[in-house]
Amino acid sequence: MSQLRLARNTQQFRVVGKHVYGNLIGCRNINALKDPETLENIVREAARRGNMTVLDVKSWKIGEGVSVVAIILESHITIHTWPEYGFATVDVYSCGAHTDPQKAFNYIVSVLKPLKIERSIADRSLE
Repeated sequence: MSQLRLARNTQQFRVVGKHVYGNLIGCRNINALKDPETLENIVREAARRGNMTVLDVKSWKIGEGVSVVAIILESHITIHTWPEYGFATVDVYSCGAHTDPQKAFNYIVSVLKPLKIERSIADRSLE
């Protein structure tokens, strides 16, 4: 614990964590909600726009919906979909001052075209 306090006091230790997540309701791009390949491409482009480095992307077809997880160097991006309800949940979490998870989230929104967005933003930094 004393090392942590020392690091904080000397500003040698800092974790930058930015988390943008939410529900996309009434998505009009139903075809994208059903297609793993499309969603994988969406998270890759979202990461690029958010200045994040993609390490791996995996997806799983679950009924009509899809779950896609992108492991990025800075943390992760996930999308889970329920096309039968036009619904998706999105989670963009990044650790790094150089990243912009809001831009990544906004790109996903622009492609899935929801009628309503419930968005939350959390600062998960340690200063």
